[in-house]
Amino acid sequence: MKSLIITTFLFILCAETFAQPYVQKTAFDNESILAQVDSLKTEFAKQNFVAVKEASMVMDSEYEIPVIVPLKEGTWYRIIFIGDITSRLYEVRMFDWNEKQVVYQKKMWGDVDGNIINYDYIPRFSEYHMIKPVQINKKKEQIGGYFIIFKKIIKP
Repeated sequence: MKSLIITTFLFILCAETFAQPYVQKTAFDNESILAQVDSLKTEFAKQNFVAVKEASMVMDSEYEIPVIVPLKEGTWYRIIFIGDITSRLYEVRMFDWNEKQVVYQKKMWGDVDGNIINYDYIPRFSEYHMIKPVQINKKKEQIGGYFIIFKKIIKP
């Protein structure tokens, strides 16, 4: 009986030691990005857009973060990614269910819109899409990002 308890304990210890690490979505607290988010929400509300999905995230520099979202056919969406102001490059790639790239946006540090990638998209089919934002920052290994999907509300 004693050997069974010891064996079970060792098995649990080994299982935790060799378990694969997993990626967690981690929120961040970047006041400049949060101020931009509030400003964009106010501006797009005036244009009859409502935020339907949003998330703050901590990203590793030079690594994409896949975001999978269901989009409805014929609906007008505005997709926004806000990166850390100190990053030198921002990219967003969007793929449909068949893994065909349907959107590619790239911004460099110092561009007109700065750290914001903003584009409209109207899906041809109701299906899941994968959006992959990435930032390159030579000063920080982990950087904050914010992702918002707005939907156009058609008023009669």
